[in-house]
Amino acid sequence: MMTFDFVAHLKRQITFSKKTFGPGARTKGVSDHIRKELEEIGEDPLALDEWVDVILLACDGAWRAGYSAESIACALDAKLTKNEGRVWPDWCTADPDKAIEHDRSGEVAR
Repeated sequence: MMTFDFVAHLKRQITFSKKTFGPGARTKGVSDHIRKELEEIGEDPLALDEWVDVILLACDGAWRAGYSAESIACALDAKLTKNEGRVWPDWCTADPDKAIEHDRSGEVAR
């Protein structure tokens, strides 16, 4: 079994990204790159490297928005825990070409 230190990976990625792409938010550039990667996934949905590109770009956007490697890792864990606690429709009845959204009927509007 492989062990993986996600925080160490993010710190390595941040160092690489700052050196290669420069500092700053670069929100529009990162978002543009994510859109291009999503198009590539549409062309080849089984290309793991394209899925990983989206993951790396999302992490890049998060640290560029001001979040530390540790806070990104904690937010990732917290979001999965939150999703696990939500009510979801039966995936068998969902359109496979549309997003499956959780039940929002019990949520308070912000």
